[in-house]
Amino acid sequence: MPRDDLASRGHALYDRGDTVAYACKADPRFSYVLYVPEHLGEAGEEPPELIVAMHGTGRENARYRDMFSEFGRYNNCVVLAPLFPVGVLGDENRNGYKYIQEQDIRYDLVLLAMVREVEARLSVPFPRFMMFGFSGGGHFVHRFALLHPERVSAVCVGAPGSVTLLDDGRDWWVGIRDAKERFGRAVDLEALRNVRVLAVVGAADVETWEITHRPGSPHWLEGANDAGSTRIERATTLVASLREHGVDAELCVVPNVSHSVTGVIPAVREFFREHLRKIRGGAR
Repeated sequence: MPRDDLASRGHALYDRGDTVAYACKADPRFSYVLYVPEHLGEAGEEPPELIVAMHGTGRENARYRDMFSEFGRYNNCVVLAPLFPVGVLGDENRNGYKYIQEQDIRYDLVLLAMVREVEARLSVPFPRFMMFGFSGGGHFVHRFALLHPERVSAVCVGAPGSVTLLDDGRDWWVGIRDAKERFGRAVDLEALRNVRVLAVVGAADVETWEITHRPGSPHWLEGANDAGSTRIERATTLVASLREHGVDAELCVVPNVSHSVTGVIPAVREFFREHLRKIRGGAR
């Protein structure tokens, strides 16, 4: 078989559809998988949108990609599912990425580097994209949106264990008072008002053993539990905080669902489907 045919066959097998895992060139400690529409680049095709699907504490990033592959196929979307492993610094820390920064690692900047790599790989710009995260991923995506609202158009926050409120009287992560000193950028409320936000949680998601902050724990701060005791209460408080500041935010509580990403994913897909119709002018 000619070399060009071999390269084309390998490209179709590994770089389209559900792809292989790629090391992040900017920091190879982190990796990602993609779903890439098989018809990308064909004549007459509109440019795709990008969905970032952020794993929870279990780190099943390929599963998160898979939950959107069919959606991406029929709605012309690329799906990016990062992997932020446990214990990157050798300390078995499961939670660093959830709060954006872990010592010298800025997970928001790692994600932006991944997006740039995907843009270069596919020759498609993604100036703004959609995000979904569940549980630990819900931590990450709403905090990413607070710091980079100009990069996201819609964010779905699934069952977050803890939430950062638009409270300029408290420091990060409970509030946003020191965001500029900590991250080099303040929260841009005007840009945040251009982001659609859905918080989604199961009606039976009421266990608190994993999400109650206690003095002496690594992320303990005064006020750490003030947003509520359950994920439902904390998601409700997050939506109220966003709405109070003029952000288009809504809450979806899914009946008969516990702490289950598969239980909430239909509501997430519908939220993204409606958002795509809006930004594409109702054409799809």
